[in-house]
Amino acid sequence: MKPQNMLVIMSDEHNARMMGCVGHKFAKTPNLDALAARGALFSDAYTNCPICVPARATFATGRYVHDTGYWDNSIAYDGRIPSWGHRLQQAGVRVESIGKLHYRSEEDDTGFDAQHIPMHIAGGVGMIHLSIRRQFKDFVRPARKRSAIIEHAGPGESEYTRYDRKVADIATQWLRDAANSDKPWTLFVSFVTPHYPLIAPKEYCDLYPVEEMPDAKFGPESGFECHPWLSDLVASSIMTKDQQRAAISAYLGLVSFMDAQVGRVLDALDAAGLRDSTRILYTSDHGENAGARGLWGKSNHYQEAVRIPMIVAGADTPFGKVVDTPVSLVDVYPTILDCVGTPVVDKDLPGRSLFGLIEAREDRERIVFSEYHAAGSPSASYMLRKGRFKFIYYVGYAPELFDLEADPEETHNLAGAPEHVATVRDLEVELRKIVDPEKEDARANEAQRKLIESKGGPEEVMAKLAMKKLYTPVPGGTIS
Repeated sequence: MKPQNMLVIMSDEHNARMMGCVGHKFAKTPNLDALAARGALFSDAYTNCPICVPARATFATGRYVHDTGYWDNSIAYDGRIPSWGHRLQQAGVRVESIGKLHYRSEEDDTGFDAQHIPMHIAGGVGMIHLSIRRQFKDFVRPARKRSAIIEHAGPGESEYTRYDRKVADIATQWLRDAANSDKPWTLFVSFVTPHYPLIAPKEYCDLYPVEEMPDAKFGPESGFECHPWLSDLVASSIMTKDQQRAAISAYLGLVSFMDAQVGRVLDALDAAGLRDSTRILYTSDHGENAGARGLWGKSNHYQEAVRIPMIVAGADTPFGKVVDTPVSLVDVYPTILDCVGTPVVDKDLPGRSLFGLIEAREDRERIVFSEYHAAGSPSASYMLRKGRFKFIYYVGYAPELFDLEADPEETHNLAGAPEHVATVRDLEVELRKIVDPEKEDARANEAQRKLIESKGGPEEVMAKLAMKKLYTPVPGGTIS
């Protein structure tokens, strides 16, 4: 494959089902649809951790969370493990970022020649209270309040929408300038929408009249009972049907708003005459529950939260191809290096180049792995996707098994069925080849305990919570 420039575009919290190109009934995403039409869409792409900071550390390093120790939203990527950016710099490739990184600090060497308006975790520790899980036996955590995700949903502007417009502004100028450079480059453009707050500009909210929005799948009124591991997350997400529909409308509005910003960047690439010399990758750090099972946000291993969009395009990419081989964020690292012609020197990485997978024979049995050690979880959760089955292993709780071919909505847990005993056994064996679930759960809790103690202990951390913002602030401002 001939080396080319690489444009990587990432959104935040984009439910993979909510694009026109995958057949969503309401979602209007003309720019992503057009990108998929002239490229390859991966139908089964996953995050390796369904929450922002660990997912982005995995994206940067090409390694699983338990391999790196970037456990949650307060333990962020700091450059101590080489990123794909470091490897590009070593190869003499210009590499810059624009927008959200959600690493520890701009001062850390994370592999960029320049970071433009970077968003990192606040103060280098982020929302540390979310790291308090079960590390302190005598500490009684206050009951979780209703999630701020679902409050104030509707039309308007937020710091996040204004920030994303600025990201697109800088990216379009960057690409205009790049047209005059002969040096190979990789540009990472990272938007924060459709991440909450669920406030979308009116013209995009108007695309989704509240009264026409569907009921949330398995909402509270359906009688559906969630797995007990999710009890804390469910308790914080209770809302009325009208609130659900308003939230879905606003979320879809943010998806369309984000799509428009992506379109501005892609138009700038074309206007600069760089389309034929640049390959493009679009993805997101994780999905969004969007009310399914009474949940908002992410933080679990059901399809809504753990699946992500993944689109690759370029002059040498087959047009309109759908690739059914399962992939994940760890595949991005070798993909970027493959694009620019830089050898992968880290031979122990679990990922493969997406470009190679496009050309390879379809492999539905390829294993995809994800894990979760963060906010709202009583213990670690692990997901293994292999073939038609998805296996979810909860430390200290009964597992779940879903046949995604027969049951794509994950309504029937097959883990306790006698005819699936062998399947559960075999998938747990495969899981333990990747990770020791109990050992890594203990390691995560210990790292979080040390961090919390370094900040005065759980009582002190919670006492300071009232002074904290509920969302990561944008550079030079806060979310109001």
